[in-house]
Order: sequence, then structure tokens, then C-alpha cells
Amino acid sequence: MDIRIGQGYDVHALAAGLPMWLCGVQVPSETGFVAHSDGDVAIHALCDALLGALALGDIGHHFPDTSQEWKGVDSKILLRKVCSLVAERGYSVSNVDITIALQAPKIGYLVPEMRECLAGVMGVDVSRVSVKATTTEKLGFVGRGEGCEVWAVALLKQ
Repeated sequence: MDIRIGQGYDVHALAAGLPMWLCGVQVPSETGFVAHSDGDVAIHALCDALLGALALGDIGHHFPDTSQEWKGVDSKILLRKVCSLVAERGYSVSNVDITIALQAPKIGYLVPEMRECLAGVMGVDVSRVSVKATTTEKLGFVGRGEGCEVWAVALLKQ
């Protein structure tokens, strides 16, 4: 059995009046993510982890923010496409682990829905998807409410 591990990282700035999407779930918030797509920073980090595990570059290589094709796109579509690339190479997702750093709003109560959403998009059991939410204790750009950062790890098996 061949196994591969990849890690992903993404960050997006926050601005008033934009929607906030995390792990495919719309988060009730007065601020949202500044982005070319829907701004789902968690799915973007996850895509990078999956792509990285197979040395396929990063999300910007596959879905450039200079392309009108991806303007405003639902990031779940991007994740489905990345999962197709994984499957085409004979791999499947063993498990993923995501950490979201966001000062506000609180999102812990949405974690079960986020896990279900990601599992459905990737076609895996929800027990293979971990999502954790944290703050930065008011430190740095996240703590000042200027943005969100996300780390993701993916383990693939052949």
C-alpha cells in the first residue's frame, strides 16, 4: 500500500457585507472573506493538502484567480475536482484534519455540519473528517478580526 500525506495552508482577509463560507457551510456573520471564489478558506487549504500529497501543485495552479471561469465559484466544486484528480491517480482519502483560526464569530457549533458537508463532497465517511476551530487569543491579524487562517492535512492511500 502506498500512502501519501499533504499539508495545506490558506488565509483570507475579512470585510463587512461579504458572505462567510467555511467547509461548505455558510456561517452567520456580518463579515465574510475577500476572495476571487466564494472565499471558503478551509476548503482551499484542504485542496492544497490533497494536491500536495500527490505533488500536483496548489489550488492556484489548477484554479487561477485570474480566470473568470472561477470567479465567485462555490469552493465545493473545486474540492470535487481535486478529489477527481486524486481518484484518477488511483488514490483515495484516508483522512483529513483541518484547523480553523478565527477570532469571531464563534463557529464550534457548526463543526458537525462542516464535517458532514466535507465528507459528502469527498465521498468518505464523516469519521474520516476532522474539523477544529480555535482563536488566536486576540493576537495577530486573526485576533484583531482582520482575517482567518486555516491549516489542513490529508492522508491518501493507494
